[in-house]
Amino acid sequence: MFQIPITISEAIKNIENHKYLLPAIQREFEWSHTKIEWLFDSIMRNYPIGSFLFWRVEGSTKSDYKFYKFLLDYKEKYKTHNEEINTSGMNDFIAILDGQQRLTSLYIGLRGSYAYRLPRLWEENSERVYPTRHLYLNIENPLTDEEDGRIYEFKFLTATEYANNSKKWFKVSTIYGLSDDFDFNKYLDDNNLKENEFSYRTLSTLKNVIHSKQIINFFLETEQNLDKALNIFIRINSGGEPLSFSDLLMSIAVANWKEKDARKEIHELVDAIWSKGFSVSKDFILKTFLFLHSKDIKFKVTNFSINNAKEFESEWENIRDAILTAFDLVKTFGFNNSTLTSKNALIPIMYYIYHKNIFHNYHTKIEFKEERESIKFWLHVVLLKRVFGAQADSILIQIRKSFTDDIDKEKIKSDIITFNPEVINANIKRDLSVGDEFIENLLLTQINEQYSFSILALLYPNLDYKNNNFHMDHLHPAAKYNDLSDKDKQEFGWPIYNSILNLQMLDANENMSKNDSDLALWVNNQTKNSDKKKFLEDHLIPDVNLELNNFKEFITERKKMLQSKLKELLQ
Repeated sequence: MFQIPITISEAIKNIENHKYLLPAIQREFEWSHTKIEWLFDSIMRNYPIGSFLFWRVEGSTKSDYKFYKFLLDYKEKYKTHNEEINTSGMNDFIAILDGQQRLTSLYIGLRGSYAYRLPRLWEENSERVYPTRHLYLNIENPLTDEEDGRIYEFKFLTATEYANNSKKWFKVSTIYGLSDDFDFNKYLDDNNLKENEFSYRTLSTLKNVIHSKQIINFFLETEQNLDKALNIFIRINSGGEPLSFSDLLMSIAVANWKEKDARKEIHELVDAIWSKGFSVSKDFILKTFLFLHSKDIKFKVTNFSINNAKEFESEWENIRDAILTAFDLVKTFGFNNSTLTSKNALIPIMYYIYHKNIFHNYHTKIEFKEERESIKFWLHVVLLKRVFGAQADSILIQIRKSFTDDIDKEKIKSDIITFNPEVINANIKRDLSVGDEFIENLLLTQINEQYSFSILALLYPNLDYKNNNFHMDHLHPAAKYNDLSDKDKQEFGWPIYNSILNLQMLDANENMSKNDSDLALWVNNQTKNSDKKKFLEDHLIPDVNLELNNFKEFITERKKMLQSKLKELLQ
Protein backbone atom coordinates (compact mmCIF):
# COMPACT_ATOMS: atom_id res chain seq x y z
CA MET A 1 0.00 0.00 0.00
CA PHE A 2 1.08 3.62 -0.48
CA GLN A 3 2.60 5.18 2.64
CA ILE A 4 2.91 8.73 3.93
CA PRO A 5 5.60 10.32 1.75
CA ILE A 6 8.96 11.22 3.24
CA THR A 7 11.57 13.89 2.56
CA ILE A 8 14.71 13.38 0.51
CA SER A 9 16.87 13.87 3.62
CA GLU A 10 14.97 11.09 5.42
CA ALA A 11 15.56 8.77 2.48
CA ILE A 12 19.29 9.63 2.44
CA LYS A 13 19.57 8.95 6.19
CA ASN A 14 17.95 5.56 5.65
CA ILE A 15 20.47 4.79 2.91
CA GLU A 16 23.40 5.81 5.14
CA ASN A 17 22.08 3.74 8.05
CA HIS A 18 21.55 0.71 5.78
CA LYS A 19 17.83 0.75 6.36
CA TYR A 20 17.48 0.95 2.57
CA LEU A 21 19.31 -1.74 0.59
CA LEU A 22 19.31 -3.01 -2.97
CA PRO A 23 18.26 -6.59 -3.82
CA ALA A 24 20.15 -8.74 -6.29
CA ILE A 25 17.53 -8.19 -8.98
CA GLN A 26 18.59 -4.60 -9.48
CA ARG A 27 20.72 -3.59 -12.41
CA GLU A 28 23.80 -1.57 -11.63
CA PHE A 29 23.66 2.22 -11.53
CA GLU A 30 23.82 3.64 -15.04
CA TRP A 31 22.63 7.25 -15.02
CA SER A 32 24.85 9.84 -16.69
CA HIS A 33 26.00 12.92 -14.78
CA THR A 34 23.72 15.12 -16.91
CA LYS A 35 20.69 13.04 -15.96
CA ILE A 36 21.48 13.55 -12.27
CA GLU A 37 21.83 17.29 -12.87
CA TRP A 38 18.42 17.35 -14.56
CA LEU A 39 16.89 15.41 -11.66
CA PHE A 40 17.97 18.09 -9.18
CA ASP A 41 16.59 20.82 -11.45
CA SER A 42 13.27 18.90 -11.51
CA ILE A 43 12.94 18.70 -7.74
CA MET A 44 13.81 22.39 -7.40
CA ARG A 45 10.92 23.22 -9.74
CA ASN A 46 8.49 20.94 -7.95
CA TYR A 47 8.23 18.55 -10.88
CA PRO A 48 7.06 15.02 -9.99
CA ILE A 49 9.87 12.46 -9.97
CA GLY A 50 7.63 9.38 -9.86
CA SER A 51 6.73 6.96 -7.13
CA PHE A 52 8.96 4.26 -5.64
CA LEU A 53 8.39 0.59 -4.87
CA PHE A 54 9.77 -0.58 -1.52
CA TRP A 55 9.67 -4.04 0.02
CA ARG A 56 10.02 -4.59 3.74
CA VAL A 57 12.32 -7.56 4.34
CA GLU A 58 11.72 -9.43 7.56
CA GLY A 59 12.74 -12.59 9.39
CA SER A 60 14.38 -15.42 7.48
CA THR A 61 13.85 -13.64 4.15
CA LYS A 62 16.84 -11.44 5.05
CA SER A 63 19.23 -14.35 4.59
CA ASP A 64 17.51 -15.98 1.61
CA TYR A 65 18.81 -13.48 -0.96
CA LYS A 66 21.76 -11.18 -1.51
CA PHE A 67 21.50 -7.46 -0.77
CA TYR A 68 23.80 -4.56 -1.56
CA LYS A 69 24.65 -1.08 -0.28
CA PHE A 70 23.96 2.00 -2.36
CA LEU A 71 26.80 3.34 -4.48
CA LEU A 72 28.21 6.57 -2.98
CA ASP A 73 31.28 7.45 -5.08
CA TYR A 74 30.74 6.55 -8.72
CA LYS A 75 33.59 6.26 -11.23
CA GLU A 76 32.87 5.30 -14.84
CA LYS A 77 34.27 1.86 -15.72
CA TYR A 78 36.21 1.49 -12.47
CA LYS A 79 33.81 1.98 -9.56
CA THR A 80 30.39 0.83 -10.68
CA HIS A 81 29.70 -2.22 -8.51
CA ASN A 82 27.61 -2.11 -5.36
CA GLU A 83 29.15 -3.59 -2.23
CA GLU A 84 27.43 -6.67 -0.84
CA ILE A 85 26.24 -6.43 2.77
CA ASN A 86 25.83 -9.27 5.26
CA THR A 87 22.23 -8.96 6.44
CA SER A 88 22.22 -11.83 8.93
CA GLY A 89 21.61 -10.40 12.39
CA MET A 90 20.39 -7.08 10.99
CA ASN A 91 17.07 -5.52 11.94
CA ASP A 92 14.31 -5.54 9.33
CA PHE A 93 15.11 -3.28 6.39
CA ILE A 94 13.64 -1.98 3.14
CA ALA A 95 14.68 -3.36 -0.26
CA ILE A 96 14.31 -0.92 -3.15
CA LEU A 97 12.58 -2.69 -6.02
CA ASP A 98 11.89 0.37 -8.17
CA GLY A 99 13.66 3.71 -7.82
CA GLN A 100 17.29 2.68 -7.44
CA GLN A 101 18.55 5.02 -10.18
CA ARG A 102 16.76 8.05 -8.73
CA LEU A 103 17.70 7.33 -5.10
CA THR A 104 21.33 6.64 -6.02
CA SER A 105 21.42 9.89 -8.00
CA LEU A 106 20.12 11.85 -5.00
CA TYR A 107 22.59 10.07 -2.72
CA ILE A 108 25.57 10.81 -5.00
CA GLY A 109 24.49 14.43 -5.44
CA LEU A 110 24.00 15.09 -1.72
CA ARG A 111 26.68 12.88 -0.18
CA GLY A 112 28.99 11.45 -2.81
CA SER A 113 30.90 12.05 -6.02
CA TYR A 114 30.79 11.26 -9.74
CA ALA A 115 33.90 10.74 -11.89
CA TYR A 116 33.67 10.62 -15.66
CA ARG A 117 36.35 10.48 -18.33
CA LEU A 118 38.00 13.57 -19.73
CA PRO A 119 38.24 13.53 -23.54
CA ARG A 120 41.40 13.24 -25.62
CA LEU A 121 43.46 11.50 -22.93
CA TRP A 122 44.97 8.02 -22.91
CA GLU A 123 42.81 5.55 -21.02
CA GLU A 124 43.99 4.92 -17.45
CA ASN A 125 42.44 4.55 -14.03
CA SER A 126 43.70 7.82 -12.60
CA GLU A 127 42.52 11.10 -11.17
CA ARG A 128 44.03 12.78 -14.23
CA VAL A 129 41.71 10.96 -16.65
CA TYR A 130 38.76 10.38 -14.31
CA PRO A 131 38.81 13.36 -11.91
CA THR A 132 36.54 13.23 -8.87
CA ARG A 133 33.61 15.64 -9.17
CA HIS A 134 31.00 16.85 -6.70
CA LEU A 135 27.63 18.38 -7.46
CA TYR A 136 27.40 22.19 -7.36
CA LEU A 137 24.59 24.68 -7.89
CA ASN A 138 24.96 28.01 -9.66
CA ILE A 139 23.68 30.62 -7.17
CA GLU A 140 24.61 33.71 -9.18
CA ASN A 141 21.99 33.59 -11.90
CA PRO A 142 19.38 31.30 -13.48
CA LEU A 143 19.80 29.59 -16.83
CA THR A 144 17.98 31.22 -19.74
CA ASP A 145 16.86 29.93 -23.12
CA GLU A 146 18.04 26.38 -22.43
CA GLU A 147 16.78 23.88 -25.01
CA ASP A 148 16.03 21.35 -22.28
CA GLY A 149 14.10 23.95 -20.27
CA ARG A 150 16.34 23.95 -17.21
CA ILE A 151 16.38 26.98 -14.93
CA TYR A 152 18.70 25.85 -12.14
CA GLU A 153 22.24 25.03 -13.21
CA PHE A 154 23.47 21.96 -11.35
CA LYS A 155 26.88 20.74 -12.44
CA PHE A 156 29.47 18.17 -11.39
CA LEU A 157 32.75 20.05 -10.95
CA THR A 158 36.31 19.13 -10.07
CA ALA A 159 37.98 20.94 -7.18
CA THR A 160 39.92 23.05 -9.70
CA GLU A 161 36.81 24.03 -11.66
CA TYR A 162 35.10 25.08 -8.44
CA ALA A 163 38.11 27.07 -7.25
CA ASN A 164 38.17 29.02 -10.54
CA ASN A 165 34.82 30.63 -9.65
CA SER A 166 33.95 29.72 -6.07
CA LYS A 167 31.50 32.61 -5.60
CA LYS A 168 29.26 31.29 -8.38
CA TRP A 169 29.00 27.74 -7.10
CA PHE A 170 27.44 26.24 -3.98
CA LYS A 171 28.42 22.67 -3.05
CA VAL A 172 25.10 20.79 -2.88
CA SER A 173 26.26 18.39 -0.15
CA THR A 174 26.53 21.39 2.22
CA ILE A 175 22.75 21.75 2.35
CA TYR A 176 22.41 18.26 3.83
CA GLY A 177 23.89 19.49 7.12
CA LEU A 178 21.73 22.62 7.24
CA SER A 179 18.33 21.19 8.15
CA ASP A 180 17.92 23.49 11.17
CA ASP A 181 16.53 26.95 10.26
CA PHE A 182 18.91 28.78 12.62
CA ASP A 183 21.98 26.96 11.25
CA PHE A 184 20.83 27.59 7.70
CA ASN A 185 20.33 31.33 8.21
CA LYS A 186 23.61 31.64 10.10
CA TYR A 187 25.40 29.98 7.18
CA LEU A 188 23.83 32.42 4.72
CA ASP A 189 24.75 35.41 6.90
CA ASP A 190 28.32 34.22 7.45
CA ASN A 191 28.80 33.82 3.70
CA ASN A 192 26.92 36.98 2.66
CA LEU A 193 24.47 34.92 0.65
CA LYS A 194 21.40 37.00 1.52
CA GLU A 195 22.71 40.02 -0.37
CA ASN A 196 21.82 38.44 -3.73
CA GLU A 197 18.10 37.71 -3.98
CA PHE A 198 18.62 34.86 -6.45
CA SER A 199 21.15 33.07 -4.22
CA TYR A 200 18.96 33.60 -1.13
CA ARG A 201 15.82 32.33 -2.85
CA THR A 202 17.61 29.46 -4.62
CA LEU A 203 19.26 28.11 -1.47
CA SER A 204 16.02 28.47 0.48
CA THR A 205 14.27 26.41 -2.21
CA LEU A 206 17.03 23.79 -2.12
CA LYS A 207 16.79 23.49 1.69
CA ASN A 208 13.03 23.18 1.43
CA VAL A 209 13.00 20.41 -1.20
CA ILE A 210 15.67 18.40 0.63
CA HIS A 211 14.52 18.76 4.23
CA SER A 212 10.85 19.83 4.29
CA LYS A 213 8.93 18.71 1.20
CA GLN A 214 7.71 15.12 1.35
CA ILE A 215 8.36 14.22 -2.27
CA ILE A 216 9.47 10.58 -1.88
CA ASN A 217 6.14 8.90 -2.55
CA PHE A 218 6.35 5.12 -2.19
CA PHE A 219 4.37 1.90 -2.27
CA LEU A 220 5.39 -0.51 0.48
CA GLU A 221 4.99 -4.25 -0.04
CA THR A 222 5.09 -6.08 3.29
CA GLU A 223 4.33 -9.68 2.34
CA GLN A 224 7.43 -11.86 2.42
CA ASN A 225 6.68 -13.04 -1.08
CA LEU A 226 9.23 -11.69 -3.52
CA ASP A 227 7.35 -13.17 -6.50
CA LYS A 228 4.44 -10.85 -5.77
CA ALA A 229 6.69 -7.85 -5.29
CA LEU A 230 8.53 -8.55 -8.55
CA ASN A 231 5.30 -8.85 -10.50
CA ILE A 232 4.20 -5.48 -9.12
CA PHE A 233 7.57 -4.09 -10.17
CA ILE A 234 7.19 -5.43 -13.72
CA ARG A 235 3.72 -3.92 -14.06
CA ILE A 236 4.63 -0.44 -12.86
CA ASN A 237 8.12 -0.21 -14.33
CA SER A 238 7.64 1.63 -17.60
CA GLY A 239 10.96 3.42 -17.82
CA GLY A 240 13.95 2.15 -19.76
CA GLU A 241 14.16 -1.30 -21.32
CA PRO A 242 11.18 -3.38 -20.14
CA LEU A 243 12.05 -6.21 -17.78
CA SER A 244 10.52 -9.65 -17.75
CA PHE A 245 10.17 -11.89 -14.73
CA SER A 246 12.97 -14.07 -16.08
CA ASP A 247 15.21 -10.96 -16.32
CA LEU A 248 14.77 -10.53 -12.59
CA LEU A 249 15.34 -14.21 -11.88
CA MET A 250 18.51 -14.07 -13.95
CA SER A 251 19.68 -11.12 -11.85
CA ILE A 252 19.25 -13.25 -8.74
CA ALA A 253 21.24 -16.06 -10.34
CA VAL A 254 23.95 -13.60 -11.34
CA ALA A 255 24.25 -12.31 -7.79
CA ASN A 256 24.36 -15.75 -6.21
CA TRP A 257 27.05 -17.31 -8.41
CA LYS A 258 30.45 -17.06 -6.76
CA GLU A 259 33.05 -18.09 -9.33
CA LYS A 260 31.38 -17.52 -12.69
CA ASP A 261 29.45 -14.68 -14.29
CA ALA A 262 26.01 -16.28 -14.73
CA ARG A 263 24.74 -13.64 -17.13
CA LYS A 264 27.80 -14.02 -19.38
CA GLU A 265 27.68 -17.84 -19.27
CA ILE A 266 23.97 -18.02 -20.11
CA HIS A 267 24.21 -15.46 -22.91
CA GLU A 268 27.20 -17.28 -24.40
CA LEU A 269 25.23 -20.53 -24.33
CA VAL A 270 22.28 -18.88 -26.10
CA ASP A 271 24.73 -17.63 -28.75
CA ALA A 272 26.33 -21.07 -29.10
CA ILE A 273 22.92 -22.64 -29.70
CA TRP A 274 22.18 -19.96 -32.29
CA SER A 275 25.45 -20.84 -34.08
CA LYS A 276 24.01 -24.37 -34.46
CA GLY A 277 20.98 -22.87 -36.18
CA PHE A 278 18.48 -22.80 -33.31
CA SER A 279 17.03 -19.84 -31.47
CA VAL A 280 16.33 -20.05 -27.73
CA SER A 281 15.93 -17.49 -24.98
CA LYS A 282 17.54 -17.34 -21.55
CA ASP A 283 14.13 -18.44 -20.21
CA PHE A 284 14.70 -21.79 -21.90
CA ILE A 285 18.06 -22.22 -20.14
CA LEU A 286 16.54 -21.36 -16.76
CA LYS A 287 13.61 -23.71 -17.38
CA THR A 288 15.99 -26.54 -18.29
CA PHE A 289 17.91 -26.06 -15.04
CA LEU A 290 14.67 -26.25 -13.05
CA PHE A 291 13.66 -29.43 -14.88
CA LEU A 292 17.03 -31.01 -14.10
CA HIS A 293 17.25 -30.01 -10.46
CA SER A 294 14.09 -28.53 -8.97
CA LYS A 295 10.91 -30.23 -7.81
CA ASP A 296 8.99 -27.11 -8.84
CA ILE A 297 9.81 -26.01 -12.39
CA LYS A 298 7.76 -22.79 -12.38
CA PHE A 299 9.50 -19.42 -12.66
CA LYS A 300 9.44 -18.45 -9.00
CA VAL A 301 12.03 -16.62 -6.94
CA THR A 302 12.15 -19.44 -4.38
CA ASN A 303 13.38 -21.76 -7.13
CA PHE A 304 16.45 -19.53 -7.55
CA SER A 305 17.46 -19.29 -3.91
CA ILE A 306 21.07 -19.18 -2.75
CA ASN A 307 21.17 -22.97 -2.37
CA ASN A 308 19.68 -23.58 -5.81
CA ALA A 309 22.09 -21.08 -7.32
CA LYS A 310 25.05 -22.96 -5.80
CA GLU A 311 23.86 -26.15 -7.45
CA PHE A 312 23.24 -24.32 -10.73
CA GLU A 313 26.79 -22.94 -10.72
CA SER A 314 28.51 -26.14 -9.59
CA GLU A 315 26.75 -28.16 -12.31
CA TRP A 316 26.89 -25.46 -14.96
CA GLU A 317 29.42 -27.11 -17.32
CA ASN A 318 27.46 -30.38 -17.37
CA ILE A 319 24.14 -28.60 -17.82
CA ARG A 320 25.58 -26.48 -20.62
CA ASP A 321 27.09 -29.52 -22.37
CA ALA A 322 23.86 -31.52 -22.07
CA ILE A 323 21.93 -28.67 -23.69
CA LEU A 324 24.45 -28.28 -26.51
CA THR A 325 24.55 -32.04 -27.10
CA ALA A 326 20.77 -32.16 -27.43
CA PHE A 327 20.86 -29.49 -30.13
CA ASP A 328 23.70 -31.32 -31.89
CA LEU A 329 21.51 -34.42 -31.77
CA VAL A 330 18.37 -32.88 -33.28
CA LYS A 331 20.48 -31.28 -35.97
CA THR A 332 21.53 -34.79 -37.03
CA PHE A 333 17.81 -35.64 -37.14
CA GLY A 334 17.44 -33.00 -39.87
CA PHE A 335 15.63 -30.40 -37.78
CA ASN A 336 16.16 -26.69 -38.15
CA ASN A 337 14.85 -23.77 -36.11
CA SER A 338 11.56 -23.69 -38.01
CA THR A 339 10.80 -27.41 -38.07
CA LEU A 340 11.67 -27.92 -34.39
CA THR A 341 8.22 -26.69 -33.45
CA SER A 342 8.66 -26.95 -29.67
CA LYS A 343 12.00 -26.42 -27.95
CA ASN A 344 10.39 -27.68 -24.72
CA ALA A 345 10.26 -31.15 -26.30
CA LEU A 346 14.06 -31.24 -26.04
CA ILE A 347 14.12 -30.75 -22.27
CA PRO A 348 13.37 -34.43 -21.43
CA ILE A 349 16.13 -35.43 -23.88
CA MET A 350 18.48 -33.04 -22.09
CA TYR A 351 17.47 -34.57 -18.77
CA TYR A 352 18.40 -38.01 -20.05
CA ILE A 353 21.72 -36.89 -21.55
CA TYR A 354 22.62 -34.95 -18.39
CA HIS A 355 21.84 -37.68 -15.84
CA LYS A 356 23.28 -40.39 -18.08
CA ASN A 357 26.55 -38.41 -18.29
CA ILE A 358 26.74 -38.83 -22.05
CA PHE A 359 27.23 -35.23 -23.17
CA HIS A 360 30.30 -35.80 -25.31
CA ASN A 361 29.70 -36.95 -28.91
CA TYR A 362 26.43 -38.64 -28.01
CA HIS A 363 25.07 -37.62 -31.40
CA THR A 364 27.79 -39.54 -33.27
CA LYS A 365 28.85 -42.56 -31.18
CA ILE A 366 27.88 -45.89 -32.78
CA GLU A 367 26.97 -47.46 -29.43
CA PHE A 368 24.01 -45.09 -29.10
CA LYS A 369 22.70 -45.49 -32.65
CA GLU A 370 19.55 -47.47 -31.80
CA GLU A 371 18.81 -45.24 -28.83
CA ARG A 372 19.09 -42.13 -31.02
CA GLU A 373 16.62 -43.63 -33.51
CA SER A 374 14.17 -44.22 -30.67
CA ILE A 375 14.55 -40.64 -29.44
CA LYS A 376 14.15 -39.30 -32.98
CA PHE A 377 10.95 -41.22 -33.53
CA TRP A 378 9.55 -40.09 -30.16
CA LEU A 379 10.41 -36.46 -30.87
CA HIS A 380 8.67 -36.42 -34.25
CA VAL A 381 5.56 -38.01 -32.75
CA VAL A 382 5.22 -35.66 -29.76
CA LEU A 383 5.76 -32.66 -32.02
CA LEU A 384 3.04 -33.79 -34.41
CA LYS A 385 0.66 -34.51 -31.55
CA ARG A 386 1.33 -31.00 -30.17
CA VAL A 387 2.06 -32.47 -26.75
CA PHE A 388 3.87 -29.33 -25.56
CA GLY A 389 1.23 -26.65 -25.75
CA ALA A 390 -0.19 -24.17 -23.27
CA GLN A 391 0.34 -26.58 -20.34
CA ALA A 392 4.01 -27.25 -21.06
CA ASP A 393 5.04 -27.12 -17.37
CA SER A 394 2.47 -29.73 -16.40
CA ILE A 395 3.51 -31.99 -19.28
CA LEU A 396 7.18 -31.67 -18.36
CA ILE A 397 6.48 -32.61 -14.74
CA GLN A 398 4.49 -35.64 -15.90
CA ILE A 399 7.29 -36.71 -18.25
CA ARG A 400 9.92 -36.37 -15.54
CA LYS A 401 8.12 -39.04 -13.51
CA SER A 402 9.19 -41.54 -16.17
CA PHE A 403 12.79 -40.87 -15.12
CA THR A 404 12.43 -40.47 -11.34
CA ASP A 405 9.80 -40.54 -8.63
CA ASP A 406 11.80 -38.27 -6.35
CA ILE A 407 13.66 -35.30 -7.81
CA ASP A 408 15.00 -34.42 -4.34
CA LYS A 409 17.02 -37.60 -3.93
CA GLU A 410 20.71 -37.79 -4.75
CA LYS A 411 21.71 -37.41 -8.38
CA ILE A 412 20.08 -40.16 -10.38
CA LYS A 413 22.36 -43.12 -11.05
CA SER A 414 23.41 -43.08 -14.69
CA ASP A 415 23.35 -46.87 -15.01
CA ILE A 416 19.63 -47.19 -14.32
CA ILE A 417 18.19 -44.23 -16.21
CA THR A 418 16.69 -45.02 -19.63
CA PHE A 419 14.86 -43.12 -22.35
CA ASN A 420 11.78 -45.27 -22.88
CA PRO A 421 9.16 -43.60 -25.14
CA GLU A 422 6.40 -45.97 -23.99
CA VAL A 423 7.01 -45.19 -20.31
CA ILE A 424 7.28 -41.47 -21.06
CA ASN A 425 4.03 -41.38 -23.04
CA ALA A 426 2.26 -43.45 -20.37
CA ASN A 427 2.98 -40.68 -17.85
CA ILE A 428 1.48 -37.95 -20.02
CA LYS A 429 -2.03 -37.24 -18.76
CA ARG A 430 -3.46 -36.23 -22.10
CA ASP A 431 -5.45 -37.94 -24.77
CA LEU A 432 -2.78 -38.80 -27.33
CA SER A 433 -4.98 -41.06 -29.41
CA VAL A 434 -5.03 -40.53 -33.16
CA GLY A 435 -8.34 -40.34 -35.02
CA ASP A 436 -9.25 -40.07 -38.66
CA GLU A 437 -9.75 -36.30 -38.45
CA PHE A 438 -6.29 -35.80 -36.96
CA ILE A 439 -4.68 -37.87 -39.74
CA GLU A 440 -6.74 -36.01 -42.35
CA ASN A 441 -5.42 -32.68 -41.09
CA LEU A 442 -1.83 -33.94 -41.14
CA LEU A 443 -2.18 -35.06 -44.75
CA LEU A 444 -3.37 -31.59 -45.76
CA THR A 445 -0.19 -29.98 -44.38
CA GLN A 446 1.42 -27.80 -47.07
CA ILE A 447 5.02 -28.14 -48.23
CA ASN A 448 6.14 -24.88 -46.59
CA GLU A 449 4.43 -25.46 -43.24
CA GLN A 450 6.62 -26.25 -40.23
CA TYR A 451 5.06 -29.65 -39.47
CA SER A 452 5.62 -31.02 -42.98
CA PHE A 453 9.19 -32.04 -42.10
CA SER A 454 8.22 -34.27 -39.16
CA ILE A 455 5.42 -35.91 -41.12
CA LEU A 456 7.66 -36.76 -44.05
CA ALA A 457 10.61 -37.71 -41.83
CA LEU A 458 8.38 -40.30 -40.14
CA LEU A 459 7.18 -41.59 -43.49
CA TYR A 460 10.70 -41.71 -44.93
CA PRO A 461 12.93 -42.59 -41.95
CA ASN A 462 15.91 -44.05 -43.82
CA LEU A 463 17.35 -40.98 -45.52
CA ASP A 464 20.63 -39.25 -44.61
CA TYR A 465 19.20 -36.63 -42.25
CA LYS A 466 22.49 -36.43 -40.38
CA ASN A 467 24.27 -34.78 -43.30
CA ASN A 468 21.21 -32.83 -44.41
CA ASN A 469 21.22 -34.93 -47.58
CA PHE A 470 17.49 -34.88 -48.22
CA HIS A 471 14.96 -32.86 -50.18
CA MET A 472 11.23 -32.39 -49.81
CA ASP A 473 9.59 -32.54 -53.21
CA HIS A 474 6.32 -32.91 -55.10
CA LEU A 475 5.59 -36.29 -56.69
CA HIS A 476 3.61 -34.73 -59.51
CA PRO A 477 5.79 -31.64 -60.08
CA ALA A 478 4.55 -28.26 -58.88
CA ALA A 479 5.28 -26.87 -62.34
CA LYS A 480 2.74 -29.31 -63.85
CA TYR A 481 -0.22 -28.17 -61.75
CA ASN A 482 -1.64 -26.03 -64.55
CA ASP A 483 -1.64 -29.11 -66.78
CA LEU A 484 -4.29 -30.73 -64.58
CA SER A 485 -7.74 -31.01 -66.11
CA ASP A 486 -10.19 -28.34 -65.07
CA LYS A 487 -12.27 -31.03 -63.40
CA ASP A 488 -9.34 -32.23 -61.27
CA LYS A 489 -8.41 -28.65 -60.37
CA GLN A 490 -11.96 -27.98 -59.25
CA GLU A 491 -12.23 -31.21 -57.25
CA PHE A 492 -8.79 -31.16 -55.64
CA GLY A 493 -7.18 -27.76 -56.16
CA TRP A 494 -3.73 -26.47 -55.20
CA PRO A 495 -4.13 -27.15 -51.43
CA ILE A 496 -4.35 -30.89 -52.21
CA TYR A 497 -1.70 -30.82 -54.94
CA ASN A 498 0.71 -28.96 -52.61
CA SER A 499 0.00 -31.10 -49.54
CA ILE A 500 1.61 -34.20 -47.99
CA LEU A 501 -0.66 -36.23 -50.28
CA ASN A 502 1.52 -35.20 -53.22
CA LEU A 503 4.86 -34.86 -51.38
CA GLN A 504 7.77 -37.15 -50.70
CA MET A 505 11.18 -36.98 -49.04
CA LEU A 506 14.03 -37.93 -51.34
CA ASP A 507 17.76 -38.38 -51.19
CA ALA A 508 19.21 -35.09 -52.46
CA ASN A 509 20.94 -36.71 -55.46
CA GLU A 510 17.83 -38.69 -56.32
CA ASN A 511 15.74 -35.55 -56.19
CA MET A 512 18.13 -33.70 -58.51
CA SER A 513 17.75 -36.52 -61.02
CA LYS A 514 13.98 -36.21 -60.79
CA ASN A 515 13.94 -32.43 -61.22
CA ASP A 516 10.56 -31.51 -62.77
CA SER A 517 10.08 -34.83 -64.56
CA ASP A 518 6.61 -36.29 -64.93
CA LEU A 519 6.02 -38.76 -62.13
CA ALA A 520 5.34 -41.69 -64.46
CA LEU A 521 8.48 -40.99 -66.53
CA TRP A 522 10.67 -40.63 -63.43
CA VAL A 523 9.45 -43.92 -61.92
CA ASN A 524 10.01 -45.74 -65.19
CA ASN A 525 13.55 -44.37 -65.47
CA GLN A 526 14.38 -45.29 -61.86
CA THR A 527 13.09 -48.86 -62.21
CA LYS A 528 14.57 -49.90 -65.55
CA ASN A 529 17.00 -52.21 -63.83
CA SER A 530 15.30 -52.73 -60.49
CA ASP A 531 12.17 -54.05 -58.83
CA LYS A 532 9.43 -51.52 -59.58
CA LYS A 533 7.09 -52.85 -56.90
CA LYS A 534 9.73 -52.46 -54.21
CA PHE A 535 10.63 -48.98 -55.48
CA LEU A 536 6.98 -47.90 -55.23
CA GLU A 537 6.65 -49.36 -51.73
CA ASP A 538 9.85 -47.66 -50.54
CA HIS A 539 8.72 -44.32 -51.93
CA LEU A 540 5.11 -44.70 -50.73
CA ILE A 541 3.76 -44.38 -54.25
CA PRO A 542 0.57 -46.29 -55.12
CA ASP A 543 0.80 -48.93 -57.85
CA VAL A 544 -1.58 -47.21 -60.26
CA ASN A 545 -1.36 -45.37 -63.56
CA LEU A 546 0.94 -42.43 -62.60
CA GLU A 547 0.12 -40.18 -65.55
CA LEU A 548 -1.13 -36.72 -64.54
CA ASN A 549 -4.47 -37.35 -66.25
CA ASN A 550 -5.06 -40.12 -63.67
CA PHE A 551 -4.54 -37.73 -60.74
CA LYS A 552 -7.83 -38.61 -59.03
CA GLU A 553 -7.02 -42.32 -58.68
CA PHE A 554 -3.42 -41.53 -57.70
CA ILE A 555 -4.39 -39.11 -54.93
CA THR A 556 -7.19 -41.38 -53.66
CA GLU A 557 -4.94 -44.42 -53.38
CA ARG A 558 -2.03 -42.49 -51.94
CA LYS A 559 -4.28 -41.02 -49.28
CA LYS A 560 -5.29 -44.54 -48.20
CA MET A 561 -1.64 -45.60 -48.15
CA LEU A 562 -0.52 -42.62 -46.02
CA GLN A 563 -3.50 -42.83 -43.66
CA SER A 564 -2.67 -46.43 -42.89
CA LYS A 565 1.04 -45.69 -42.46
CA LEU A 566 0.55 -42.68 -40.17
CA LYS A 567 -1.99 -44.47 -37.99
CA GLU A 568 0.49 -47.27 -37.52
CA LEU A 569 3.32 -44.86 -36.67
CA LEU A 570 1.38 -42.50 -34.39
CA GLN A 571 -0.64 -44.92 -32.29
